[in-house]
Amino acid sequence: MTALEVDDIQGNVLRGYGFPFARYVLARVRDGRADAARGWLASQADPVTTEAGWSTKPLHARNVAVSYAGLEAVGVPGWLASTFPDEFRAGMAARAERLGDAGAGAPERWDDGLRRGDIHVLVSIGGATEAAVAAEAERVEAEMADGGLEPGVVQAAAQPSDSREHFGFTDGFGQPAIAGVARHGVPGQGVPIRRRPWHRFRADVVPSRADRRLGWRALRPGEFVLGYADEDGGPPPAPAPPLHRNGTFMVWRKLRQDVAGFRRFVADAAVETGLDPSLVGAKVVGRWQDGSPLVLRPDYGDARLGNDRQRVNDFAYAGDSAGLRCPRGAHIRRANPRDALRAGGGKLTARHRILRRGMPYGPPLPHGAEDDGVDRGLVFVSFQASIERQFEIVQARWLNDGDAFGLARTADPLAGAVGEHGARLRLGGRPPRYATAMHAFVVPRGGEYLFVPGIAGLRAFATL
Repeated sequence: MTALEVDDIQGNVLRGYGFPFARYVLARVRDGRADAARGWLASQADPVTTEAGWSTKPLHARNVAVSYAGLEAVGVPGWLASTFPDEFRAGMAARAERLGDAGAGAPERWDDGLRRGDIHVLVSIGGATEAAVAAEAERVEAEMADGGLEPGVVQAAAQPSDSREHFGFTDGFGQPAIAGVARHGVPGQGVPIRRRPWHRFRADVVPSRADRRLGWRALRPGEFVLGYADEDGGPPPAPAPPLHRNGTFMVWRKLRQDVAGFRRFVADAAVETGLDPSLVGAKVVGRWQDGSPLVLRPDYGDARLGNDRQRVNDFAYAGDSAGLRCPRGAHIRRANPRDALRAGGGKLTARHRILRRGMPYGPPLPHGAEDDGVDRGLVFVSFQASIERQFEIVQARWLNDGDAFGLARTADPLAGAVGEHGARLRLGGRPPRYATAMHAFVVPRGGEYLFVPGIAGLRAFATL
């Protein structure tokens, strides 16, 4: 396998920083300042943090992405711009129908500064302290103003110390394992494979503790970074040189969470079905709030398992095809089906994985409190070699449409596009019990598709 050129790949892509604070600085290119903006992009090759390892973790890190509208605004030649994929060139708002962004989540209702054409450049800043991130964001805004850019929205985000998102569930530990990146295989983070008896496994296959017939293979890096072999054996489609290598595509979405609404839904469903509220919530998500998966702990949460990195993701769905342990419509089962797809199984799922690097924003809603009207949710960030094949398949075909799971057109009640007839979730039992969410609990408030150039690609903007 070709060694990854980590000095030329921007950081936070293949390995997450793990910083507790972040700010996303959005900007537009000023009219008549294309040359200055190109120069500013090229100048970011030095301050940008790369995938190269560090001996001491820095106080903050900076990374840069640009939208297709941004490429046009800085004057990238048409012959080069035309080599980018169609979905990236169209932009997120133009793909709203496919993504299910309608009603309250329609692009025309997105937040000011987060609508179509508002985002030319996005600088992501992560850091160890809120003060360090704020200071770096101010520095970036000043640099932008001097470099032909007009800073716009600055979106803050922060990860609670318990790694929980606003609905109360532990999040973020289920990421794809990437060949050539992970030093040690983590069960459950790659591609599930059934193999011969466990003692005859290859050294690069991690045998499952729960089932020694189940192993895990890391995904090829070309699924996430341009210029390397992907799961089909060849490099994924990429723009023309000099932007063809060591870049990736970024999906950035601001997603507002209706925490009070979700809590009411869980409480009402518990009364209607006779199930404990904690079990109803676990069946909606696919995990207990402590992170332990239903497929391994169908009757109770297990905080010890939820905190065990070697075991918490070490499962597949082949032994639960009917969804009696973990409902087929549960969020994590639809977002990452593992071997649960009716056609293709784990091999097909491997072609649709994404790297998630998002973080909650806004203050938590106290337990038992009614909706206080405060804006809170998730800054969703994903990296992938193909927005259409990876992110859009997950959102449009798996979360919005349950056909791949034998659920007809039913949306994921947690993060799917819930229509006027609601989203019905089978909670199991004999006879089966159901709960129906009548509206979406996660609503997009803005976003964009962006390109994250390699370091050499950033420098090349000076001469484009």
